[in-house]
Formats: sequence, C-alpha cells, structure tokens
Amino acid sequence: MKYSGQTQFKHTNQPSTGILLVNLGTPYAPTPASVRKYLAEFLADPRVVEMPRILWRLVLHGVILRIRPRPVARNYAKIWTEQGSPLMVHSKATAEKLQAMVDQDLPGPVHVALAMRYGQPSIAEGLRQLRDKQVERLLVLPLYPQYSATTTAAVYDEVSNQLRRWRWLPQFRMLMQYHDHPQYIQAIADQIQQANEKHGQPDKLIMSFHGIPQRYHKAGDPYYCQCQKTARLVSENLNFAADDWMLCFQSRFGREPWLQPYLDKNLESMPEQGIKSVHVIAPGFAADCLETLEELAMQNATLFKQHGGESFHYIPALNDSPAHIKLLLALIKQETQGWAETDPDAQMLDAKDRAANAEGFDGY
Repeated sequence: MKYSGQTQFKHTNQPSTGILLVNLGTPYAPTPASVRKYLAEFLADPRVVEMPRILWRLVLHGVILRIRPRPVARNYAKIWTEQGSPLMVHSKATAEKLQAMVDQDLPGPVHVALAMRYGQPSIAEGLRQLRDKQVERLLVLPLYPQYSATTTAAVYDEVSNQLRRWRWLPQFRMLMQYHDHPQYIQAIADQIQQANEKHGQPDKLIMSFHGIPQRYHKAGDPYYCQCQKTARLVSENLNFAADDWMLCFQSRFGREPWLQPYLDKNLESMPEQGIKSVHVIAPGFAADCLETLEELAMQNATLFKQHGGESFHYIPALNDSPAHIKLLLALIKQETQGWAETDPDAQMLDAKDRAANAEGFDGY
C-alpha cells in the first residue's frame, strides 16, 4: 500500500484542527446519467443495503440502475436551482458560515471542509484539503442528528478507509449523534413555532423521519429510538398535547417492512378523521434535499389533498440558518474539549526549527 504523507511538513507549522462536515450526497446534475452514477455508489454500500452482495449486485445492476435513474432525474429536475442541487447549495453555505464562526470563536487555526459520503466533493477530497492544511487534530461531523448504521457508520467506514492510507495520522474524533442536544431541539421547535405563527396552528403537526428496514432496528440499530426521543423532546418543548402531533417515517423502498407508522398511509387517512390541515417537518434532515422538497413538499402534499386534505405546509430544514450554525459550533466545542490548549507561539516554533536544522533535519 502506498501511504500519503503530510504536505510540506515544517517544524514552524502551527498545529491546527480540521472539521470535516459530511452530508449524504447528491447527483452532479438532474440527468439520468448523473443519477445512475450517484445511485450506483450509494446503493452499492453494504451499510445502506444489507443483502448478500452477489444477489444484490444482480438486482442493482440488472434492474434498479436500468429503471430508476430516469424517474429520479425527473424528480431532481423539479427542485434543481440555478446554483445546483439544493442539498449542495445549503451544505456549502453551512460550511462557509461555520468557517467564519469558528474563526471568531475558537482558538485557531481551525479549518472546515465539506464532503459528501456519495458523490462529490468526496470524503477523500475533504480529507486531502485538511491534510494539505497540516491538521493534527481531526473532528468528523456527520450532518445526521440520529445515528444509524446506514448513515453515520457509513461515514466512519469511508473516513477510516481513507485514513488507513495516511502515514501520519491526526488525533481523530467523530460525532456519532446529536438527536437530543438542547440547541438542536430548540432550533427544531423554533422552526415549528415560526411556521405556526405565519400559517396558523394546524390540525396536526407531523415529524417525518427517513425510514429504514425494520430488520435493521431489530438487529440493534438505535435510529428508531433516537427519532422517538427527538420527537418527544420537541413536543415537550412546545407543550404539545399528544393529539397535536405524530411521528411518521417516509421514503421506504422495496417490499420488506420498514419503520412505521408510514407517512403516506397516514396522510391518506387523516382527512377522513377530520384532520384537514397539517404542518410537516423533517428533523432528521440537516439540509433540504430531494426527500424534503420533492417527496414531502410536492408528492405528499398532493397525496394529502387528493384524499380530502385542505392545507399542507412543509417546514424547511435548518439549512444554513443562524440557529443551525450556532448548533454546529456548540457541537464542535463539545467534541473538541481538550484540544483547546494554547498553541506554541512563533518563537517556540522557530526554536524547534533551528534545533532540527542543527541536527541535520529539514523536516520531521
């Protein structure tokens, strides 16, 4: 194996911290070819689809990648912006604003890099950016509030795969979840409250989370329980009664049972129960994307109204809002405790460099 070295190591380098923000990913363009490439990488991950590899490869390449890219590309086209994919636009803005915030609030230097688990910029590229900045301390921050092997663990796998190629490893930490962090709960509650003030109190608030197969939960994945806790804490923050809200799961795929209750089935039946207006928020998504803007705000809104619903309002994700940036800063401070020691001053670094040169070393 060929190992990657640090770039231009010098004894005068200031020890620095790297923050790798990681989101799920997005196709490069709303075209069948781009979507096919993205889905091929995403769905090939054994963390995402837990099936015997040979059988799954036959299904993936023989059926799914032949059928799904075209309709999925049409869905992406509905939400695409002049700047590109909404998930990418919001994630970039979040990383830029977070960099500005850490520059003001944290002892530096601290460098923020953005990566996508699938697609570009890849985790390998994000880590290269940080390595080129001589980071000696690395915090990986997946933008997944609730832990799941399908998301958070998939990030860990790829980060580990890339770091095993590095010769000089940084001190390494990774945030695993923040589903019950007080600032996260408050930020979600504030989003809901603002929507109620603007659009009126709905008959029902729905907190919708991305689903996973039930067998993953039974195998020990904590995702279901963490979604339940997030929803409960948000409802308690808002002093909601039990009938004011409900938790649902969306985005199921395939024929096997997924986490329930299913969002679409409940939206179909709600109007018959007298629930004519709903607000829907997706607390598990840090940035708006296909599943929120097209599936929730378009497909599910249409479904609800087709079955007699009158008002459907989707509450946006935190995206690059000030509350989200402050939350991420708080998480970074929490996870980097012990790394905030005073960095060596210039004179000390120069002394180290002179001592190394005197002994014949021009690098490490």
